[in-house]
Amino acid sequence: MAQPITTTRVSPRSIAREYTLLTLGSLLIAVGVYFFKFPNHFSTGGVSGIAIVLNHYVPSLSAGTIMFILNQALLIVGFIIFGRGFGLRTAYCSLLMSGVTWALEALLPLKAPLTGQPLLELIFAVTLPAIGSAILFNREASSGGTDVVAMILKRFTSLNIGVSLLCADVLITLMGCFAFGIETGLFGILGLMIKAVVVDMVLENIKIHKCFQIITSMPDPIVRFIVQELRRGATNLCGVGAYTHENKTVILTVVNRSQAVRLRNHAKAVDPACFILITNTGEIIGKGFRGTM
Repeated sequence: MAQPITTTRVSPRSIAREYTLLTLGSLLIAVGVYFFKFPNHFSTGGVSGIAIVLNHYVPSLSAGTIMFILNQALLIVGFIIFGRGFGLRTAYCSLLMSGVTWALEALLPLKAPLTGQPLLELIFAVTLPAIGSAILFNREASSGGTDVVAMILKRFTSLNIGVSLLCADVLITLMGCFAFGIETGLFGILGLMIKAVVVDMVLENIKIHKCFQIITSMPDPIVRFIVQELRRGATNLCGVGAYTHENKTVILTVVNRSQAVRLRNHAKAVDPACFILITNTGEIIGKGFRGTM
């Protein structure tokens, strides 16, 4: 007999939190691109890098306008090819990021870099968008642009998407060398390398949770705290001490960082003799956590 299909309802609070994070990530990208990347001509790949190079050759169109046009064109192509399956969150982030950048050009026009320290500005030009991109990636979204191109390539070709995007970013950065000179081009190449490292680093830190293995002879109050106070699940395993031959319970659970401190303190208060192993884990697949198979 066929099982009925059940759907999980998403609460308005979860949706609000989701789009708050998407908005924050998009704003960080827009601020980093407009205030630090555009004035210094750091073409570190992506649609913003293309916009910077094209603006050099077509000065009648601002970099923000070119980026807005390119992003919207790619979104339209994405919807034509993928239809309703195209990511709503990616469309939202792309529109917001492009729109904010365009609005900043009108409201706060910049004629020159904010400081006379290009290396300092490169750090902000790379770090802010990298943190923003990591937040979006963690919510299974992106700011569009070349990510849409990657989705199209994945649909119609057998190319390695990661390598293809890296080659495209390198090509855009080299175009910046020819357009703005070797010094600016080298800053762009350095920024491209830093961006990849920062995105990976931020993503790993966002995803990290604490995996607890608590070996105790008093499991009930600890499990009750995990389930009722922390709202997490736990698994009890039976164990025997190799030296004492005493029966023990091994409590296995995964919590976030703030909950980890509370759980550690509670477990030691309940059973001062308990043995606790705490490890970092970045990929958790199951109810209550995000993850992909």
